[in-house]
Amino acid sequence: MDKSKQVVLSGQLKWVERIASVMDDKFKIPGTNFRFGLDPILNLIPFAGDVSGFIVSAALLYVMAKNGVSRKVLILMAINISVDAVVGAIPLLGQISDFYIKANTRNIKLLKEHYSEGKHTGSGNGIIAILLVVLLVVISAVLYVSYISIRWLFMQF
Repeated sequence: MDKSKQVVLSGQLKWVERIASVMDDKFKIPGTNFRFGLDPILNLIPFAGDVSGFIVSAALLYVMAKNGVSRKVLILMAINISVDAVVGAIPLLGQISDFYIKANTRNIKLLKEHYSEGKHTGSGNGIIAILLVVLLVVISAVLYVSYISIRWLFMQF
């Protein structure tokens, strides 16, 4: 990578790091090592909080995609964001999980590992295959449980 690209990337990474810190670990509870950011606070606002956190995370992902991060890193980052969004959308559990599932912080760690240690390179096709298998198993389980439940319900009458 040429010197000018490294300088631009370094500036983008610092900006992304600052945003991630504000969203995930800006504040500290005195007397503890427990840190949290704006994400769990914003999520106290139904729907709007979840959407705003997702938009910020997606914008960070977009910036990294624009700056040439590997496809595998983008897939891993998208998984982190998706897990945060899906679990965060569950009432009560989502509020609690926002203090622990810190997608932006995890994504910064992925970026640092990618750029400084050369990790997470490649196409990410294996990750997509695993996700598809897991999705197929989950959908099959839901359909099976639904079928059994409906069958049991009809046998009651």
